[in-house]
Amino acid sequence: QVQLVESGGGFVQPGESLTLSCTVSDRIFRLASMGWYRRDPGKQRELVALITRAHVSNYSDAVKGRFTISRDDDKNTLYLQMNSLKPEDTGSYYCMPIGSSLPWGQGTQVTVSS
Repeated sequence: QVQLVESGGGFVQPGESLTLSCTVSDRIFRLASMGWYRRDPGKQRELVALITRAHVSNYSDAVKGRFTISRDDDKNTLYLQMNSLKPEDTGSYYCMPIGSSLPWGQGTQVTVSS
């Protein structure tokens, strides 16, 4: 079964940076557009960034200009560079192939607070 393993979260102050990683255990990674999602407590997951197989990226308005999504197809790994973090970026972050019905991974928690 395909596994998605997110890492890199942490507790930071506003304005600081974090880099998230997601490793996918299957070649599906190379065939798929990939997305980073955030879930706030009590809310549904929302897509914050995606990157296509052609490495074309797109971002939600809330993170545009601050976050950068990238992928390493040789390592089946997805990244999210998060700069100038804000308290509203707090949440659990997950990766997922776009349009997939795979089980979600455990996510990685990002907390931004002074």
